Amino acid sequence: MSEAHHLLFKTLADPTRRGLFERLCRDGDQTVAALTAMAGVSQPAVSKHLGVLKRAGLVRDRQDGRQTHYSAELSALAPLADWTARMQGFWEARFDDLEDVLRRMDQ
Repeated sequence: MSEAHHLLFKTLADPTRRGLFERLCRDGDQTVAALTAMAGVSQPAVSKHLGVLKRAGLVRDRQDGRQTHYSAELSALAPLADWTARMQGFWEARFDDLEDVLRRMDQ
């Protein structure tokens, strides 16, 4: 697995970061204050998590006066979608093999 893949999985493994990312995906562009109000953690903690999400390429930020707005970078999920598709193919093949073995055992 590449370092980029590892970083993506590690970043999304944290439930707070995953929640922030999901909220940005669902609700669109959000300020740090708006994200903090619903996160259940302090503003410095939210900012730290957003920094990790940004380094992983999952969010982007933009300044609007004194406020920073964050939005989700959905294209950053492409490696996760590719990995999931590969794993689906892997497991489908294994289940097909198991089905063949069980069918032969029943004969």
